[in-house]
Amino acid sequence: MLILLVIIYLAFISLGIPDAVLGSSWPIMSQNLNASLEFAGVVSLVISLGTVISSLITAKLINQFGIGKVVAFSVLLTASALLGFSMANFALALMLLAIPLGIGAGAVDAALNNYVAQNYESKHMNYLHSFWGVGATAGPLIMANYLMLNEGWRQGYMTIALIQFALVIILFASLPLWKKAITAKQKETDSTPYISNKKALGIFGVKIQLIMFFCYCALEVGTGLWAASYLSIEKGFSPEDAAFWTAVFYLGITSGRFLCGLISGKVSGKVSGKVSEKVAATGSEKPIHKLNEEGLIRLGVITIILGVLVLISPLPSALSPFGLMLIGLGCAPIYPNTIHLTPKRFSASASQAVIGLSMACAYIGTTLVPPFIGGLVSYFSFALYPVLLLILALGLLVTTEKLRGFSQEKKHNGVLGEA
Repeated sequence: MLILLVIIYLAFISLGIPDAVLGSSWPIMSQNLNASLEFAGVVSLVISLGTVISSLITAKLINQFGIGKVVAFSVLLTASALLGFSMANFALALMLLAIPLGIGAGAVDAALNNYVAQNYESKHMNYLHSFWGVGATAGPLIMANYLMLNEGWRQGYMTIALIQFALVIILFASLPLWKKAITAKQKETDSTPYISNKKALGIFGVKIQLIMFFCYCALEVGTGLWAASYLSIEKGFSPEDAAFWTAVFYLGITSGRFLCGLISGKVSGKVSGKVSEKVAATGSEKPIHKLNEEGLIRLGVITIILGVLVLISPLPSALSPFGLMLIGLGCAPIYPNTIHLTPKRFSASASQAVIGLSMACAYIGTTLVPPFIGGLVSYFSFALYPVLLLILALGLLVTTEKLRGFSQEKKHNGVLGEA
């Protein structure tokens, strides 16, 4: 249903809007609220804890209330929290408001990822996460527009909250569409054997995927949260320019995922194991194979490493934003394509449990690593920031290559793609 798909995209835009705003606005917010630089990591920690909690209970909430209501009320929760951010007069209030912000965001993330993975093609998963990037790019741009004003971050949060409330109205108006889609799906599908989280952990390769998601999300959120502070303190950028280049980082993710959606649409037949008669007759499988999800993930990891090396190298400070853009482009294909490969790698019956565990590890990565980075750079120097990103990028390289080897082994054994 096209209208429902558009609404899902809008909901993911709402998920992305607040994600990058805290890092962009914190250099100014911390001064107005008399908070330390590393306190942004504490607020990010609370938000991430909320996402972990909501990801664990989302399945029960959807079973009881339906996915439409869960998504609509979750966005309402985030909108209310953002409105509170705009009115906060002391830093501790941000910690309290971070709880509903994280709970709402986690529920939207878990619900829509699972729904799209089960009901749409790979290209739609890439497009879904690119629309998250639309929101993540728009957030810092909106905030940058207000930072030049006295305590302009308040007007920035107010504007973002109003955008969220507008999306809430759309989501509540769409509830009948969700009911219709779910009813039709229930009539078409058969029951799938249930596999518990404990059994899923015992499947070969699953633990590697969990480590991969931990490294990836820690790197993405850690980059977005501290990029503006790094550019301001270490490279001498003004706060508004630093916020702008943070938006460029998220723009790299957004544009990259749109491109991945186009590419995956071209090669979806090959990835699913269904080779056309024309391809089989011409023997052109090898060029197509280079464009599949595994290849996109590898290309993304290499691009991330190149971007981090630009930040580490003694190049002029003016080139630092180019490094952030490369990191953003590299991040683009990793999360959505790994999720979409999960049923092929670990079977359809295990995919829901594996995706749930993967998202939990992703949230743990975003919960623990960004404040850890903030503490280290505050104690030592922000020059350490790109080194920490490189460590995470190398962990990502090792785990994605192991998963790639695992997939190739299953392919040679005639297993991959049968899910």
